[in-house]
Amino acid sequence: MASREGAPPSFTASEATASSLDRQAAPAHVAIIMDGNGRWAARRGLPRVEGHRRGVEAVRRAVRSAIELGVTYLTIYGFSSENWRRPPAEVADLMGLLKLFVRRDLTDLHAHGVRVRIIGDREGLSPDIAGLLEEAEERTRLNTGLTLVVAFNYGGRQEILRAMRQLAEAVADGRMRPGEIGMETVAAALDTTGIPDPDLVIRTSGEHRLSNFLTWQTAYAEYVMVPEFWPDFDHDVFRAAIDEYHRRDRRFGGLSDKAG
Repeated sequence: MASREGAPPSFTASEATASSLDRQAAPAHVAIIMDGNGRWAARRGLPRVEGHRRGVEAVRRAVRSAIELGVTYLTIYGFSSENWRRPPAEVADLMGLLKLFVRRDLTDLHAHGVRVRIIGDREGLSPDIAGLLEEAEERTRLNTGLTLVVAFNYGGRQEILRAMRQLAEAVADGRMRPGEIGMETVAAALDTTGIPDPDLVIRTSGEHRLSNFLTWQTAYAEYVMVPEFWPDFDHDVFRAAIDEYHRRDRRFGGLSDKAG
């Protein structure tokens, strides 16, 4: 099947006819870099904000699919630290969509047992946005279904920098010795403490970049790049990406189990 909208070729949902999900469980943690809203709109002669609106619909579909497919953690790259550099009107549109999503969808997420977790730098956020993020977390904190992790005002390098400063302060205060800093202490200082590392990272629109997303946590994740722009992301694309994940031979830096 040809890729949509003339995007670069890649595997497609039609290849999932003999789905490995019939035999294997879904990855516990899937992270998604949602890319292509602007290009989706441009190819249709629509304003960029319409691409972002359709992107919100794709988020809803992705959450439903994650629940149906048995994913335990779904992390979405909602708004990066670098996105503030976009034109002010576009940033305002994105903030408006965030507010609308929380107000309109939080009740439904809560009803389906979804727990919302926000990662990213909250310092300097406007009170209304900070309040919405806090409300989403607090209202759903006791839920035991899918954990939806929203990366907002997030950058992987910035997250590591915050963690390093936290650990440096602990050493300076005498609460920790330098030799006590290890992989586990660093991981515990990150925004994602308590969340398992992603097994699978999906990026839409055919791009092949990490874009400062979960830099520490994705060291051994599998990456699947799909040609579809984010507004076209649906259950079939999600399932096909998981099928591709199951075709991979994960080594974690060691020998393959298939090597015998």
